[in-house]
Amino acid sequence: MCRVGHNPVRSNERHTEDEVVRIRKIVTDEGKVEGDLRKDISVDIKRLMDIGCYRGLRHRKNLPVRGQRTHTNARTRKGPRKQTIAGKKKATKK
Repeated sequence: MCRVGHNPVRSNERHTEDEVVRIRKIVTDEGKVEGDLRKDISVDIKRLMDIGCYRGLRHRKNLPVRGQRTHTNARTRKGPRKQTIAGKKKATKK
């Protein structure tokens, strides 16, 4: 923010239009924003899946990637519980 001439003590509502334009230009020229970041993340995940590493396999199976417990938790990644119906009896004909 030093290159813009931004005073860190001043609040954000008090910026002039010229300062806002300069800040926006610096951020878009030097940093990645919105779509670029999303694209980079998706390319990184695809690369992990293509090389077949452990993290890539976890992404492929929609399981937690960072070592979280899956025996009782991880419902967000695994989705809703699947109901199991054990030994359902057939109706007998009379």
